[in-house]
Amino acid sequence: MKQFIQDLAEKNNHQAKQLLQILREIQSCYHYIPEQAIEQLSGLLAIPRTQIISVVEFYSFLHLTPKGQYELLISDCITDHMHDKKSLTDYLVAKLNVAVGAVREDGLVSLDNTSCTGMCDQGPAGLVNGYALTRLDRARIDRIADLIERREPLAAWPADLFQVEDNIVRPGLLLKQAMVPGEALRSAFKRGLKATLTEIERSGLRGRGGAGFKTAMKWGFCADEAQNERYVVCNADEGEPGTFKDRVLLNSFAHQVFEGMTLCAAIIGAKRGFLYLRGEYLHLYEHLQGILDQRRQAGLLGANILREGLDFDIDIYLGAGAYICGEESALIESLEGKAGIPRNRPPYPVTQGYLGKPTVVNNVETFLAASAIAVNGAGWFAKVGTEKSSGTKILSISGDCARPGIYEYAFGTTVQILLNDCGATDVLGVQIGGPSGTFISSQEFDRKLAFEDLATGGSVIVFNKSRNIFDIVHNFTHFFAHESCGFCTPCRVGTSLLRKQVDKIYEGHGSAGDVAALEELCQLIKNYSHCGLGQTAANPVLTTLERYPELYQSKLKKISYEPGFDLDGALDIARRLAQRDDAGAHLSQVGDHE
Repeated sequence: MKQFIQDLAEKNNHQAKQLLQILREIQSCYHYIPEQAIEQLSGLLAIPRTQIISVVEFYSFLHLTPKGQYELLISDCITDHMHDKKSLTDYLVAKLNVAVGAVREDGLVSLDNTSCTGMCDQGPAGLVNGYALTRLDRARIDRIADLIERREPLAAWPADLFQVEDNIVRPGLLLKQAMVPGEALRSAFKRGLKATLTEIERSGLRGRGGAGFKTAMKWGFCADEAQNERYVVCNADEGEPGTFKDRVLLNSFAHQVFEGMTLCAAIIGAKRGFLYLRGEYLHLYEHLQGILDQRRQAGLLGANILREGLDFDIDIYLGAGAYICGEESALIESLEGKAGIPRNRPPYPVTQGYLGKPTVVNNVETFLAASAIAVNGAGWFAKVGTEKSSGTKILSISGDCARPGIYEYAFGTTVQILLNDCGATDVLGVQIGGPSGTFISSQEFDRKLAFEDLATGGSVIVFNKSRNIFDIVHNFTHFFAHESCGFCTPCRVGTSLLRKQVDKIYEGHGSAGDVAALEELCQLIKNYSHCGLGQTAANPVLTTLERYPELYQSKLKKISYEPGFDLDGALDIARRLAQRDDAGAHLSQVGDHE
């Protein structure tokens, strides 16, 4: 172990900012982070051991106590529950003789839940030692259990267990065909970099992560900063349950995404970029490293790109299971080897981002679109969509539909068209934008996908009328309580209280006052939380309570009274007593009937 960690530190130039990547490798090797490793790293990286422990405790894929040689995680996403996840987990527990959240006595296998694996179109899904397992059923579980009991190394497992499909059902403007590598850069250099930025501005391209900030404006702000050292970061940490489009774009359109990053670097004057890849997409890591190598060999990355004097290269950093790292400042903290706690803003990343330097952070789809605009021009893109939302949106559609997968639509398309295309029938409602988005009822399917109506990072989950609204809300509130980073009290405490309040109503123990208290709590979390996670954590309750108040009321406990009891009289007594100075003492006399 000592030599292994020494080599890791040397490979990473003894830099504390590489801590998370070093810890990932230790976890992969030993299935936990041993105390000996923490002590040794503290000295090698010149950082306190308490800082290392805080990082380990922050990320769900890192552990201070041993896990099994085979670490099994089963996705707890609502879409997995819709495909019988619970009974499959029970079957797995019996098959492997290990409880959820435990390590088997012989140390061979451990089992637990994880929030979402980004495989919502082919679930139930899970992970084994970080690698994706798709379309789980009893037959597959039998095979997996047999392989574990025989201690077969993962490299010897049948490839079909790890098969991940793209499922591009409806390609549009961006997905109909892949670009030739280097085409966007050649077009930009021929047109001129300033003119290309103007072209992106004229196209109306806005960030595709959900917030919708104008891409050209962000790049321009960063380019105008006085400092010479700048960075480009691609946010591929799509942790929102129901979202999986970035997985597909990185698998089939990685050249175009990396080209968009390189185009941004040329415009803002950056020499280094990062692809922050969510830990659940470990299966893409080697593939993406291969694409980067191809681009270096083709003169599209590295020194003097296309002999135009541009020096730029890209590194891939893996996350370690933290939904909050999808927030751009938390992502930057994670890139620097720290716990992914969102920063106070301002300053914004375009002025003080990675290592305090100007940094552009955009998501995968945004870089993909920018490179396409560099080739085809602003008009090609702007002619599609609406006045305020130009171009197309790539969607991840899953849930109760015949054809889950990737769909690309022009902005302005109605939800009903989506439902028709994916084969959804007898629909109760649709969750747009994942748990942090909006639940719309069957009365709203004429609403449109657009920043001015239904803005979304890409998640669309369909629920038919066999589903229970409270099952959905229950799952989402537990998700947010689990994923809160704990930095601020309104979110840390608020999401936990919200979970308990929803559980109380969900289990039929709520009273009339509990719904009012629930709504009040939602507003407190929404208005006072530090970052977007807390500010949207109450959305599952607020959007469903607005549309289905009668369902919440129907879950409340019915109070019965003894024959002859005068409820109105008791309430009148309570009101009169409440006006007295000694109300506290007298109200106790009213007892359970107050």
